[in-house]
Amino acid sequence: MADFNKILDAGDVDGGIINVVVEIPTGSNHKIEWNRHLACFELDRVEPIAFAKPCNYGFIPQTLDEDGDELDALIITEQPLTTGIFLKAKVIGVMKFVDDGEVDDKVIVVPADDRNNGNAYNSLEDLPKQLIKQLQFHFSHYKDLKKPGSTVVEGFFDADVAKEVIKESQKRWTEQ
Repeated sequence: MADFNKILDAGDVDGGIINVVVEIPTGSNHKIEWNRHLACFELDRVEPIAFAKPCNYGFIPQTLDEDGDELDALIITEQPLTTGIFLKAKVIGVMKFVDDGEVDDKVIVVPADDRNNGNAYNSLEDLPKQLIKQLQFHFSHYKDLKKPGSTVVEGFFDADVAKEVIKESQKRWTEQ
């Protein structure tokens, strides 16, 4: 019998398989965010179409980044994922990111069970170089029309660094 009182957590961080909830599908210019106080998704704003997300965007449950929001995740898939679903995801790296002076890191993940692609992505080095450039460009410029220079991509780091970022965010969650 299912335990309906169980709450979705971050998953097996040490093992590198985490739970991720999708907020924004690839290609969308809708900035959809989880509102944990209302327990629902909300449309925060509509971005210019030129700044549609280059990949699926979501968060890791029961984490808080330094900006006070759940820790973000960039979910690499061939097709867009639907807002509100969750998936088991393999951690492959992290994009260290500062937004308006606040740390707002993005953990990079792929579906843990992606048999169709032969689980081809196991590290950042496996991702197409063009995708890394697109992620860097998008997050360096997506706020340029309203506040130029307010975002900085500090670099891309491996899964071990990503796991440490997740653990720090879990600790913030439990201390809130």
